[in-house]
Amino acid sequence: MAELSLPFKSRYFPIKKFLDVYQKSLEDPEGFWAAEARKLYWFKTWDKVLEWKPPFARWFVGGMLNASYICVDRHVKTWRRSKVAIYWEGEPGDSRALSYSTLYREVNRFASVLKNCGIGKGDNVVLYLPMIPELLIFMLACARIGAIHTVIFSGFSAQAVADRVNDIQAKLLVTADGGFRRGKVVPLNSIVDEALTKCPSVEKVIVVKRTNSPITVKAPKESWLDDLLEQAALFVEPEPVESNHPLYILYTSGTTGKPKGIVHSTGGYLVHNCSAYKWVFNLREESVYWCTADIGWLTGHSQIVYAPLAHGAATVIYEGAPDYPTIERWWDIIEKYGVTVFYTSPTAIRMFMGYGEEMLKKYDLSSLELLGSVGEPINPEAWLWFYHYVGGERCPIVDTWGQTETGGNMISPCPGIECVPLKPGSVTLPMPGIEVDIFDEDGKPVPMGQRGFLVIKKPWPGMLLGIHGDPERYKETYWSRFPGVYYTGDYAVKDKDGYFWVLGRADEVLKVAGHRIGTAELEDAVVSHPQIAEAAVVGKADPVKGESIVIFARLKEGAEPSPDLKKELAGHVRKEVGPIAVPDEVYFVTKLPKTRSGKVMRRVLKAVANNTSIGDLTTLEDASSVEEIIKAYQELKEGEVKKK
Repeated sequence: MAELSLPFKSRYFPIKKFLDVYQKSLEDPEGFWAAEARKLYWFKTWDKVLEWKPPFARWFVGGMLNASYICVDRHVKTWRRSKVAIYWEGEPGDSRALSYSTLYREVNRFASVLKNCGIGKGDNVVLYLPMIPELLIFMLACARIGAIHTVIFSGFSAQAVADRVNDIQAKLLVTADGGFRRGKVVPLNSIVDEALTKCPSVEKVIVVKRTNSPITVKAPKESWLDDLLEQAALFVEPEPVESNHPLYILYTSGTTGKPKGIVHSTGGYLVHNCSAYKWVFNLREESVYWCTADIGWLTGHSQIVYAPLAHGAATVIYEGAPDYPTIERWWDIIEKYGVTVFYTSPTAIRMFMGYGEEMLKKYDLSSLELLGSVGEPINPEAWLWFYHYVGGERCPIVDTWGQTETGGNMISPCPGIECVPLKPGSVTLPMPGIEVDIFDEDGKPVPMGQRGFLVIKKPWPGMLLGIHGDPERYKETYWSRFPGVYYTGDYAVKDKDGYFWVLGRADEVLKVAGHRIGTAELEDAVVSHPQIAEAAVVGKADPVKGESIVIFARLKEGAEPSPDLKKELAGHVRKEVGPIAVPDEVYFVTKLPKTRSGKVMRRVLKAVANNTSIGDLTTLEDASSVEEIIKAYQELKEGEVKKK
């Protein structure tokens, strides 16, 4: 965890400005956030900055605003009306560029469509769409009339769609005839048809044309968007809503139990994200920003839609898979649009690492000025590869931490205020207004260098209003573990400089012979081996040790799997972590099972290792990865039987 010596480090010392801002934000949090809130447009200012009735927080109580107005209307009254708001790249190679004036027109027309369908303030609308501009437009159209949107990731199954629709009793659902993924059409409309057999609350379905698939739209309940737009008005007055009126409900992608409908406000959420976005990405008017997340997740809501558009940024959206039709697709997009800020996941970075850096030399990436990491802890090797080969050793990396529940980033470097020295793998310091700590099992702060549970000690504007329809679950999940503070469920450590290192989910901690070992820490050790591109570590039930360690690893190009390499890798992990971390089993595979948002599905690997049910695979990017892992596991087991 030694401090990294970077060419740009000398420009960032000292960091007195950042520390001053942070200190003032803790001394007078309400005054601090009120000043940030005044940077947005309010139809009516608030009566009270914070109403805190633990564990429920309400920010800017009585204030009236509209998210659509903030993201669109105020820009068309300035020179930004001609500025590009969205660069969209379709997987087949088609593309669109929408200016702020075009976006304004379309948001108004879509809002008129919603109103003509009987949707108004407080109604719930489900959006089940691919990564196309219409998804963003419908989100903003809902916000414009005070409707509450729920975006469902377009990789979910009919049952997953039905569960979410029924939980919020949605009146209207918007989908498409299909979406492109790896050259194939995902039949979204067919999935919706199946889901609707279980969704009595849905009164109307709007279908967007994307793939021109030969589908039948069943009138009068279903309508093509194009037909509805013919009767749409060109202007819809933005509906002022109270600050704590829900902007959206977003379901967590938990692997077990009923998904949680996380409810986010309008005012507090926008204030938090607009501030955080500026602090973290330090955008300029000429910046071109690309967050590679799917809009179906929190990062997509905050870092593709609401924060960038509130700032009048030019944001890039890509519909398809990162390695289709070739592994070079992303670099081509960066060159094509002159991307200056590139924000992606460690999983994607490790995937590209496996293919080597030669492919990067074919593309002009000189437009890049800042890189970002989001979604999971990034191991130092991936951080350094990202810095050296993608950023050309000139771009700082903002490694960020946040959750669906937090509404936005909470811990991150903040070059928009002042850059701090960076450490590969560390999210560095809490952002202004955010007070975090690390607790032990008994709820006491741990000493520097000791692992523990990451907690948030004070309310913040972007925090969730609650779990839809289940306040008791909200209390139990986030506030019962350590009374009076928010329990993140993440495991972390703070080093001697006060820098935070997030180690992964607390429930992704293995208990081996009484020792707690984070899977992220083990995976860092595995991928530090020169022949390993990426890895996932899971636990397997063991009658003696409680759990044993199982490694699934993907080799770099040119590396060959062998028994000797398995032994070498086991020894490498022992050296990096310690004797307790020696794996019992190692499997080499060409693919790891990942969701379409790029996260490794460790529960699938754990199910294979423990011979239990794999469960729902609707979010899986490529089912062949599971088949390969099962085959590799079976071959190893058969080999052991033959030896005996």
